[in-house]
Amino acid sequence: MRLGFVFSLVLVAQSVLLAAQASKGPAPAVPNTVCADCHEQQTKLVKSAHGQVACASCHLKHENYPHPEKQPKPACVTCHEAASRDYEQSEHAQQMKKGNGAAPECSTCHGDVHELPPALSAEFHKSVPEACGMCHDKEAAQFNASVHGKAVAAGIKDAPVCTDCHGGHRVLRAKDPRSTVFTASVPDTCGRCHGDLRLMKRFGLPADRITSFDSSFHGLALKSGNQSVADCSSCHGFHDILPSNDPRSRTNVKNLARTCGSCHPGAGSRFTIGTIHEVQGTRAALPVRYVELFYLLVIPGTLGFMLLHHAGDFIRKLARLRFRGQSFPVQMLRPITAEHERMYRMERIQHLMLALSFIILAYTGFALHYPNDWWSKPMLAFESRFPVRGTVHRSAGIILVATALLHLVTLVVNRKLRGHWMEMLPRVSDLREMVEGTLWRLGLRTEKPRQSSHSYVEKIEYWALVWGTIVMAVTGVLLWANNWTMTIMPKMWIDFARAIHFYEAVLATLAILVWHFYSVIFDPDVYPMDPAWLTGYSPRVEEEEHVHGD
Repeated sequence: MRLGFVFSLVLVAQSVLLAAQASKGPAPAVPNTVCADCHEQQTKLVKSAHGQVACASCHLKHENYPHPEKQPKPACVTCHEAASRDYEQSEHAQQMKKGNGAAPECSTCHGDVHELPPALSAEFHKSVPEACGMCHDKEAAQFNASVHGKAVAAGIKDAPVCTDCHGGHRVLRAKDPRSTVFTASVPDTCGRCHGDLRLMKRFGLPADRITSFDSSFHGLALKSGNQSVADCSSCHGFHDILPSNDPRSRTNVKNLARTCGSCHPGAGSRFTIGTIHEVQGTRAALPVRYVELFYLLVIPGTLGFMLLHHAGDFIRKLARLRFRGQSFPVQMLRPITAEHERMYRMERIQHLMLALSFIILAYTGFALHYPNDWWSKPMLAFESRFPVRGTVHRSAGIILVATALLHLVTLVVNRKLRGHWMEMLPRVSDLREMVEGTLWRLGLRTEKPRQSSHSYVEKIEYWALVWGTIVMAVTGVLLWANNWTMTIMPKMWIDFARAIHFYEAVLATLAILVWHFYSVIFDPDVYPMDPAWLTGYSPRVEEEEHVHGD
């Protein structure tokens, strides 16, 4: 008991002692006014970024007098750890480590430690080009003459300086993938200002330059890892960026042919190139706007009709096969007994070539348009070394065109195939069949109308395929042979072809998924699949075997 009491007294005494020591706090630093008695730097320090920093925080053994000689200079890393860490990774630090005595250190750019201006001040912002120009005089001269340099000289604080593009402390070579001026990073770097809607509005500049670039061929290729494609600086310049109305500007109307011609020989040699950034909506060129409006109406209208048509067909057939007590066996269990060959051997070969090329075209085409989505990532694995998507896409396009040509040749030389193809020619009766058939499927007609063996269902799909193949082939050639296209046409027609190519691909893909897949897979009359494309024979009952009505 006594031992416990004594132990408690010791703990209380120790706590009181520690509290007393804590109340005293650290020894007070020598005030700057004391240093000012001998050192005139104090008058400069008051106005600098270090105005609130005690001399004693940086200078060691300040309390000893006279001060010891050969004391090391204060290390900036003591307070600026993050900035120092970035600097150590920079090209400037690497040059210094290699023995380059002219490589800049902290004081080279920021000035004397006692009188450096705050980094966020207008004074410091305006002095950056001059500081960088001590080593990079040529680049500084170009910058000062540029639209950015003139804005900085005019005192516009939001105007970019060297550090806004290259970085403040972590300045890396342009060829370093980590650099802010690396080809793939340039749009993001420019986008810090040109993607800021409020900033662009304040200066009266277009706010869609980054988004329009990202959705262009150049932007999509850049996202996928293609480092040889043009970025912002390829057209606008690096340090010598000038407004497009300046005759010296690379983007001036009179200079566009030379600028674009550096990558596209002959571009603009016959016609003015026109608007470079691909814009959409009300600001797009009239032909492009008409394309967008056309497909905006056609795609929902076509898909809506297809969905209604097949939904009604499915419900009608499901009711007939399952809920009316009639003996209709499941198609997958019923042997094919029909002797009518629905697809001949050459037609099946052409269908296989068509199916493979179409699937590859759809996948690679959308992977080109949406490189950031997860399903396109497998195609981008080797994209930085080889244009996988573009090469595979164009190869599939060649197969599709070859299939179309083979189809034409076989129709000319083979009478049997030509006779079979004659069944696909449109007739006036097809319109009546489509109207009556659609009304029946929607429940607006009680009696099932007669339907031809190769009805409007197949004919719509066949002729849509013919039209789509022609459209995709023509626009695809214009896009593939872009150098030739830009030689004989303004760039607007590239945008026109690209818009048609994309929207037609969307329409074709959705039509295959809704219209064709239902007919050959989900139609209750052939489910789980119509094997005609493999064997030539179909379980589908010919019209002559149907009994009118349900």
